Amino acid sequence: MTTDATITLLICDDHPVVRDGLRGMFASADGFEVLGEASDGVEGVDLAQRLDPDVVLMDLRMPGGGGVAAIAELTRRGLRSKVLVLTTYDTDSDTLPAIEAGATGYLLKDAPREELFTAVRAAAAGRTVLSPAVASRLVTAVRTPAVPAGEPLSGREREVLELVAKGTSNREIARALFISEATVKTHLTHIYGKLGVKDRAAAVAVAYDRKILG
Repeated sequence: MTTDATITLLICDDHPVVRDGLRGMFASADGFEVLGEASDGVEGVDLAQRLDPDVVLMDLRMPGGGGVAAIAELTRRGLRSKVLVLTTYDTDSDTLPAIEAGATGYLLKDAPREELFTAVRAAAAGRTVLSPAVASRLVTAVRTPAVPAGEPLSGREREVLELVAKGTSNREIARALFISEATVKTHLTHIYGKLGVKDRAAAVAVAYDRKILG
């Protein structure tokens, strides 16, 4: 039975096993009630509008409608529900768009049970919740100066991009160039900015198109 102190939830994830696990977890704890489940972002938005949960637990990558688009639509509709991203992905291409779209928090699926409960309570209260890995990425993104698109790549950035084009991982690039993985990521951030792209594949494609890579 729902009381004033009960936090109501909507679970949005394309994996039935994950949804069942989360529902069971919250059912076993005091102070939570799962109002419904959705298997993609589009269904999640519709259910959030209809059920009016306090918190939506949102996965990001789902066939039929991803989480970022759903978060943006929930924000656009002005729904009161807070969105707590719960995903296995903590890359910049996932984290930043989700936060920018209006997510209140971002947690990884390997978070301990009590950490998840605490995060849901915080999200319901409107407080921002970020896993340590995500918080670190956001701080790095804020501190990394924007690089104007069109600026030529440095010699080192060309070396990094050539290795990326060969399918080399960040760890392997770091080993080959005798630099840290963090430095590789910084170079990639600058490369993306200069080429006006968002990921490795696009960077390589644009580099070949502009004859940066031969």
